[in-house]
Amino acid sequence: MKKVVSLISLCYLVVMKLLLLSKTVIAEPRAKTVLVTCGNVREHNSTIFVPNFVATMEKISDEMRKTGFGTAVVGTGPDTNYGLAQCYGDLSLLDCVLCYAEARTVLPQCYPYNSGRIFLDGCFMRAGNYSFFNEYTGPGDKAVCGNTTKKNSSFQAAAKQAVLRAVQDAPNNKGYARGNVAVAGTTNQSVYVLADCWRTLDQRSCKACLENAYFSLQGCLPWSEGRALHTGCFMRYSDTDFLNKEQENGSSRGNVVVIVVAVVSSVIVSVVGVAIGVYIWKQRYIQKKRRGSNDAEKLAKSLQNKSLNFKYSTLDKATESFHENNKLGQGGFGTVYKGVLADGREIAIKRLYFNNRHRAADFYNEVNIISSVEHKNLLYMTDKNKGKELNWEKRFEIIIGTAEGLVYLHENSKTKIIHRDIKASNILLDAKFRAKIADFGLARSFQEDKSHISTAIAGTLGYMAPEYLAHGQLTEKADVYSFGVLLLEMVTGRQNNRSIVSEYSDSLVTVAWKHFQAGTAEQLFDPNIELQEDNNSEVKDEILRVVHIGLLCTQEVPSLRPIMSKTLKMLTKKEENLIAPSNPPFLDESTMELHDTSADPFYPLNAADSVATMSHSSFYPRPMTLKVAHQASDVFLFRMHTYEEILIQMSNLVMGSKQCILYSSIL
Repeated sequence: MKKVVSLISLCYLVVMKLLLLSKTVIAEPRAKTVLVTCGNVREHNSTIFVPNFVATMEKISDEMRKTGFGTAVVGTGPDTNYGLAQCYGDLSLLDCVLCYAEARTVLPQCYPYNSGRIFLDGCFMRAGNYSFFNEYTGPGDKAVCGNTTKKNSSFQAAAKQAVLRAVQDAPNNKGYARGNVAVAGTTNQSVYVLADCWRTLDQRSCKACLENAYFSLQGCLPWSEGRALHTGCFMRYSDTDFLNKEQENGSSRGNVVVIVVAVVSSVIVSVVGVAIGVYIWKQRYIQKKRRGSNDAEKLAKSLQNKSLNFKYSTLDKATESFHENNKLGQGGFGTVYKGVLADGREIAIKRLYFNNRHRAADFYNEVNIISSVEHKNLLYMTDKNKGKELNWEKRFEIIIGTAEGLVYLHENSKTKIIHRDIKASNILLDAKFRAKIADFGLARSFQEDKSHISTAIAGTLGYMAPEYLAHGQLTEKADVYSFGVLLLEMVTGRQNNRSIVSEYSDSLVTVAWKHFQAGTAEQLFDPNIELQEDNNSEVKDEILRVVHIGLLCTQEVPSLRPIMSKTLKMLTKKEENLIAPSNPPFLDESTMELHDTSADPFYPLNAADSVATMSHSSFYPRPMTLKVAHQASDVFLFRMHTYEEILIQMSNLVMGSKQCILYSSIL
């Protein structure tokens, strides 16, 4: 009987807690980044700075969960790290934690500089190497204005009134004010405003900051929205109600309690069922989490068994403390730096700071995939010939090299591997313009006894096969489709799905199909391809054949697409007969006629960019883009083939070690 009473009491408490929590999560964490600014002074010592910064964020995180505000100071001397974070007054604590979580993942992008600040629509965070807690003005103060809609004089008058009222009210309300003012002459239009000072400021400094913010926002009118991003405060006005709802008063809470007491007996059974379900889910989640952790540990140990150890100071010296002058580029996992070891070997280092579990999983997946392959077309290469235009001969060599690499992944490796992100930005070139497949962060191994893998959608729009995009069913034919898109880009010098006419304009695949059907495929040729008089006809036929093969690879039905070995054979053996391709996906039969192409519906490839860039797949090589991960002071490296290139993988998964691990692969 006591157990029954205890269970009933527990159910009552659960119901009460759930209802109270429902009031805690008010609406929207507003975690959209508005502005990130970084200092111009480099950190003093990276081996000290990074752990201090991480510790500062952790301390602030504890305070944010309690009060929505936090400060922290970690370290001594020039390596001291000061941090401040605050959520705006209308955010609930749970929404605040979500906003802060976003801020702390973005601000580390300022590294290697020792200071920075980030304004989000729901919170603010700042870090630096001196105590700035009492500052309320600075040279970086500015306003960010919405530039989509201009408003009339009535709106402007209401906006000034709303902002001025917030300036007057906030200093007397612990630095926070919110409200709205109706626009004269309208029935349902208002101006909404929020003002918030950092809690480290006194009343006088808060008022001074908001007054400065008021004058900054005057410059945003007549636009419908404006944000003042100042050293000591934040202010925003808008014609849209962006404010989270305020919690109800005590009387309403009393009514809720009465209702709960009245209905609690009728929901006890439901709550017990929910509790049991939650318990079972939690147990499964814990087991799954442990399995994932064990898998990561096993992989790390297996890598460590293959490694040689290097001190972090060696890598720091090789890159001159990751100096900006040694920066080669930016990629999905971080920044690439060039370095030189003591024996003269050049290295490429890429770092991602303060990783999360999702990125860590991708990192380990990439390490595992790369470690299991051995092929001349699966290398990361540094290119020093930036600016050399690619003629058709070189483009065709790139096509063949890419195809050979995919044949190996799909058919000749120990385990079938689906790359899942074949695109121009992941095909890198060495000094001799040889193609190297890069970026295995999304790659997946494939068991022979399965027809497909069902997985979460990941990749690049415009390159993803329709069956994978729609249903998450992944086979090697998804790579074939991406390769087909790449073929058409190599021929046309245009990037797929880059329209400047309309968001509904045809994709490159559709345009190529229409020209192929109309017998006008030559109009697709990139003007930069120079056809020499002596072999004009032969080269033209080869290019037309590549277009044909590209359309075979991008057919809507996966079973109709050729496998990569067949594709390679069609590319290299001209006597191989080509069947007629069927429709590509997303083709509107009512628009089969070709439109006037005098206004090119695609962005032409920019000659200043490279085959390895994501925004413009131009045919100019560039320095490598390497996928790695960094978390504090542990570094993983790969020795790559005879070129002795080194891909440095930095990981923060183990915080205690001060050493770097060099992995020798069989590439």
